[in-house]
Amino acid sequence: MMAAKILLVDDDPDIRELMRLYIAAEGLEVIEAGNGKEAIELLNKGAVNLVVLDIMMPYMDGWELCREIRRRYPDLPLLMVTAKGESADKVKGFHLGTDDYVVKPFDPVELTMRVKALLKRYRIASSQKIQIHDIVIDRSTYEVYMQKETILLPPKEFELLFTLASYPSQIFTRAQLIELIWGIDYEGDERTIDVHIKRLRERFESAADRFVIATIRGLGYRLEVSS
Repeated sequence: MMAAKILLVDDDPDIRELMRLYIAAEGLEVIEAGNGKEAIELLNKGAVNLVVLDIMMPYMDGWELCREIRRRYPDLPLLMVTAKGESADKVKGFHLGTDDYVVKPFDPVELTMRVKALLKRYRIASSQKIQIHDIVIDRSTYEVYMQKETILLPPKEFELLFTLASYPSQIFTRAQLIELIWGIDYEGDERTIDVHIKRLRERFESAADRFVIATIRGLGYRLEVSS
């Protein structure tokens, strides 16, 4: 099996070298870019499995790069590593589509573990079946199996659960969930997400020891799997 390819985007060569040493030590292939424009050129040349990007860069900053990657490669995992640690910056990053966020100065071991966790999360997302402890969410039949019980959900509730479970621990904004499940032409209220989340919580109240759908204040929702 070929090693996953990680693209590091940062204008500081010392920071790139630090990240490269730790990530490559895990058997992952690493390529580097010094700014957003170089990153887009490398992405256009060949497949990349995950992008680690800084925000403050010349020519094309991380905000613009994140927006451009999401436009061109909507399913590519993104991890922001930046000195900007304010809540407003984190919210902006998640709204633009980043999957995770690490603030400088960072622990390179933690960064590497987050990279590996994101890769695993996206591999799970490519499957038609997701298993959380003894619960199986089967997209091929639109059924949820819990112990010996089969749970049939309305289509939108199922898609919402499947989307959240596909990316455990990832924060989704209401706008992202609306676009993913209802489509970009949906003209209703984003609060419909809250209604569907409430219904899912009620249906799976007995499974709270296996997973919960958590509200992240000011951001949105994420599914948290119990250890």
